[in-house]
Amino acid sequence: MSSVKNKILIVEDDKFLRDLLARKLIKEGYEISVAVDGEEALRKVKEEKPNLILLDLILPGIGGFDVLAQIKKDAELAEIPVIILSNLGQKDDIEKGLKLGAMDYLIKAHFAPGEIIEKIKKVIR
Repeated sequence: MSSVKNKILIVEDDKFLRDLLARKLIKEGYEISVAVDGEEALRKVKEEKPNLILLDLILPGIGGFDVLAQIKKDAELAEIPVIILSNLGQKDDIEKGLKLGAMDYLIKAHFAPGEIIEKIKKVIR
């Protein structure tokens, strides 16, 4: 029986946070892929079809909301769960993210990395 590792795409332009999340997820046994901007994120989602996308909204180039909208428009990718992880904490932003199809919306300041990992485990389970 092959053990398929769950692959998570971390879309985050903040190197410190990206590395921190990647390290923690690798320790939990996940396979990690990273993208630092919207263009790279879309390319990697298409190529790698990850099991989950952790998506920042404020990105160089194509913003996170546009990345999310494009993923959800693509029939091949629409089923991939997306968790938004952002500093944007306004009600409007949260509603927009969920309306576009995100499974969850986490505000960076409110969640420790360990809690973010727990959310990911629940979604992937």
